[in-house]
Amino acid sequence: MLVLSRHRDESIIIGDDIVITVVDIRGDKVRLGIAAPIEISVHRQEVYEAIQRENRQASRLEPQEARQIERLNPPVRRDLRRTRSDEV
Repeated sequence: MLVLSRHRDESIIIGDDIVITVVDIRGDKVRLGIAAPIEISVHRQEVYEAIQRENRQASRLEPQEARQIERLNPPVRRDLRRTRSDEV
């Protein structure tokens, strides 16, 4: 693990297209801004782990069960023109 020290408004760059900026520091909390291409998923670790658990659980479903769930919750259409900056 690489450990870096940064002040507010300072950034680090990962690869050629991911920029992480320290936006604010309050007590023991640091707010980070992350600029990344839309095709790269960015999640808090606990959210990522929850997604992985749900994916594992869904992969164990029988096809018949999956069809029943889909009827209850039809897929939501997303506006493909949306960018990462639109998300909060």
